[in-house]
Amino acid sequence: MPRYDEILIGSGPAAYKLSNLLAKTDHRVLVIEGNQFGGTCPNYGCEPKIFLAGAARAVIQSQQLVGRGISHPAVLDWHQLMQTKLHRFNSWPAETKANIERTHDTISGYASLVDKHIVRVNGVNYEGERIIIATGQSPVVLPIIGNEFLHTSTEVLSLKDLPSRITIIGGGIVAMELATLVAAAGAKVTMLIHSNRILRAFPSQDVQKVVAAMEARGIRFEYNVTPEAIETADGGFVVQTDHGSFPTDYVIGATGRRPNLDRLHLERVGIKIDHQGIIVDEHLMTNIPGIYAVGDVVSRPEPKLTPVAEFEGQYLFDYLMGQEKAPIKYPVIGQATFSFPEVALAGVNPDQVIEDSAYQIHHQSLKYGSLKAGENDQTSELTLVYHDDHLVGVSAVGDHAADEVNYLIPMIGLKISRKQYQQVAIGIYPALGDNVGNWLK
Repeated sequence: MPRYDEILIGSGPAAYKLSNLLAKTDHRVLVIEGNQFGGTCPNYGCEPKIFLAGAARAVIQSQQLVGRGISHPAVLDWHQLMQTKLHRFNSWPAETKANIERTHDTISGYASLVDKHIVRVNGVNYEGERIIIATGQSPVVLPIIGNEFLHTSTEVLSLKDLPSRITIIGGGIVAMELATLVAAAGAKVTMLIHSNRILRAFPSQDVQKVVAAMEARGIRFEYNVTPEAIETADGGFVVQTDHGSFPTDYVIGATGRRPNLDRLHLERVGIKIDHQGIIVDEHLMTNIPGIYAVGDVVSRPEPKLTPVAEFEGQYLFDYLMGQEKAPIKYPVIGQATFSFPEVALAGVNPDQVIEDSAYQIHHQSLKYGSLKAGENDQTSELTLVYHDDHLVGVSAVGDHAADEVNYLIPMIGLKISRKQYQQVAIGIYPALGDNVGNWLK
């Protein structure tokens, strides 16, 4: 039976980070991947999504500048954009696999646990001193009649021809980003939301501005709607709900993601899980010694994001090599929805402390600066949360919200006061970050 020091199940950001670090050692490593090498982010997630969003962003920005120096707004050619995207990304899985194979063994196939040291792939057993599970997540498929007609973000991000009418079921980050993208390309978009609120991870005031801007561009939001079935009709489809029917040409399911656990047979070794994924301790080890989990498959309160997965990959390497003995401690984590306008957050969410007198919340409109006025960015606003005179949270909405929050994340993590910041830095003017010192209290 082939034996390895580490067996990595999955090759996404967490496992890829860990495999690159292990490549610097003399360890014998096996990397197993049941889908595309590289995982979700570079193949059918954040990387192709932000690539496509670049063109969508340019189109929407040109539209909001009509009458302010722009005579004819840009038009997005979806077919051409998709061909450009496919040309860039189609080779990535093979390239990622080749990169790993320079130093490690690889197998294409789905792994399952036989015992705490043995993994089976394609009918062959492999022994590992340590097993690291990094299988990530996949889109939830709604259990409704006709769900075979549902499409996921994976399919949308490689969709060669754009349907005229698109219905999106869901109101989370993926749903909002896809709605922004396909609407910018000319599709008529209807969003069906199960509750009365979307983007629950972000401040409600910021989200309201995003929705208002998207509605002004013709995107339709239907709240408190529960889909019950998808039926074929007149060459298209009809989404039947508890509040009426919605004719469409294409239905996207974006109701969340679930951890990829089904094929692992964790029950054979007794690994504990919950609905969010694999339960790990403060060193990312499961309840079975020698078996670890990293990335989006882990059950944890921190956002399931690519940088967080890579952070865990780095931590686990340091821990396994004896370079780190302390429990994992997550830094300040920024997150954003790349809709248009964007919405972003780091640290304390102002919604959660609005009635707590120990916190002070300050709202600052940014739309009056020359850069924002020149872009006609009318939604831009920053919200700062303070505790004991330290910045502990920041949220933003606007055309550049993600960048604006990124500028302030170090000040939260390092607990730098406004005075301390102004003593060590003067930003480039005029640019997005030139007013950081003024933003701070």
